[in-house]
Amino acid sequence: MIEVIVADRCISCDICIAVCPTDVFDRGPDGFPVVAHQEDCQTCFMCEVHCPVDALYVAPYSTAVEENSSHRDVDALTASGEFGRYRAVVGWGRGRRAGARQDRNDLFTGRP
Repeated sequence: MIEVIVADRCISCDICIAVCPTDVFDRGPDGFPVVAHQEDCQTCFMCEVHCPVDALYVAPYSTAVEENSSHRDVDALTASGEFGRYRAVVGWGRGRRAGARQDRNDLFTGRP
């Protein structure tokens, strides 16, 4: 479920607003997106994967996390590299390769 939008990273491109299939976001009075309907989030990660500046974090849960959860702690999420991790795994973004192509597991690569 969408948990964090980092205003310092956000460039107000509105891509997250446009790609969200359940209209979770609204444009705030300052021009930045705000989570207006978190309960409608389907945890589809579309907003996170489309964000060109990795300003969003979607927790891998279908319900909201507690207010004091590490999934809402911007410093902890930044330190652990969570912002942009999903985009990197799926290979979205300039110069990135899909995670499956990076897998060196012999079972998947067919190498002995």
